Amino acid sequence: MAIIKKQDAETNRDMMLNGRLSRIIPTMAIPSVISALVTSFYSLADSFFVSQLGKDAVGAVGIAFTLDNILTMFGMAIGTGASSYIARLLGANKKQQAEETLAVSVFSSFIIGIVLAIIGMILQKPIMYALGARETGILAEGLRYSKFLLFAAPIAATTFVVNQSLRAEGSPVFSMLGTISGAIVNVGLCPLFVFVLDLGITGAGMANMISKCVSFLILLFPYIRGRSVLRMSYKNLKFKKSILSEVSKMGLPVFSQRILTNFVSVAANNAAAGFGVSAIAAISICNRAMQFFAAALMGLGQGYSPVAGFNWGAERYDRVWKAFWFTFKAGIAVMVIVCAPMFVFSKQFIGLFSQGDAEVLDIGLFAIRTQCIAMPIGASIVVINMTLNALGKASSALLLGLSRQGICYVPMILILPRLFGVYGLASASAAADILSVFIGAPLAVMVLRTVRQKMKTQDIISDSPV
Repeated sequence: MAIIKKQDAETNRDMMLNGRLSRIIPTMAIPSVISALVTSFYSLADSFFVSQLGKDAVGAVGIAFTLDNILTMFGMAIGTGASSYIARLLGANKKQQAEETLAVSVFSSFIIGIVLAIIGMILQKPIMYALGARETGILAEGLRYSKFLLFAAPIAATTFVVNQSLRAEGSPVFSMLGTISGAIVNVGLCPLFVFVLDLGITGAGMANMISKCVSFLILLFPYIRGRSVLRMSYKNLKFKKSILSEVSKMGLPVFSQRILTNFVSVAANNAAAGFGVSAIAAISICNRAMQFFAAALMGLGQGYSPVAGFNWGAERYDRVWKAFWFTFKAGIAVMVIVCAPMFVFSKQFIGLFSQGDAEVLDIGLFAIRTQCIAMPIGASIVVINMTLNALGKASSALLLGLSRQGICYVPMILILPRLFGVYGLASASAAADILSVFIGAPLAVMVLRTVRQKMKTQDIISDSPV
């Protein structure tokens, strides 16, 4: 672990406030992108191994994926709220408050994870049925797989908080190492447990659980060994009103968005169930595939967000302005570059998971290609949403977070399948991305106008947005 070196707070601060943005943002983003891509890759690898067990297993993992999102949404919300506040506190040179925010967030996410795990174990079967596991085979496989997600819930929830906090303090490499280590463990253990030890889908669940534990321990390493900017200590566990308010305020948009995302996922699973096992498997494969590209985009946003928040807290509004436009253009360009090959070779990709099922191939091919077209458009929404979160614009972030899933996606799931059958369902996600632009664009104009006005009060006018 020689690569792990102690982070110097003043060095990080100087980099955030004075470094060249076209270098800093990629430097911050690349580890996040790599970790996001690797995580998505091991999710795809997991699906590939499970696909060898049949369509019931593929459908079960797809539905269990929704349960995993539900179990971790509290951790994601707390992690996002903590990250936003920590970045702004460090920008304002308030390190002690940042450490207190970290302690409260880590403790809260772990306790919530324990509560969710207990509830989930008691109500496991009705929960899986409600999520869309209606077929007997899918339900049975889903119960075997999902119990390990429940066991790992406290660790998974807390991992999000630690991960986001490392990024907020300008330590993305630590975050990347923890994420990649868990991914490597999962990819190594999954085929071993599934095929060599002949544990089937139970083995896939065990591998998933162990990989999450490994990732968590490695993410803790910088804090345990004192090699991070912030210190993690029980002495900082102070439930101050300011901490609870800021973390909750900035976590609420993510929490609300995740609730809607999970609701929509359940609705999509149930809608797909009406078209048969092949439809469930195809939509599941598509979602895992597009998660790969969405993860790359989120990695870019996670590299940008701490930079924007840090400079906003330090009142360097000119750098917030330039950072936004750099990331906005980069996000769209990256999505065009990475989605083009998937569009061209989507048939070959789906073939890896379809096991020769023509219906799974046809539905999955249509779903992936429509989403490849919409992803560059969705990139702009992600950057706008990251900006609102980074700058502490909770109400606007909440509105934009709800718009894609609730205002746009739900109507598409209800309307398009009625008009075009299973192919309408397959295109609902892409249609929602396109519609959400009409809500995101006015919010972007509003927040950029605020940044511009603050620049004027400091007699700073940027001739170029980049």
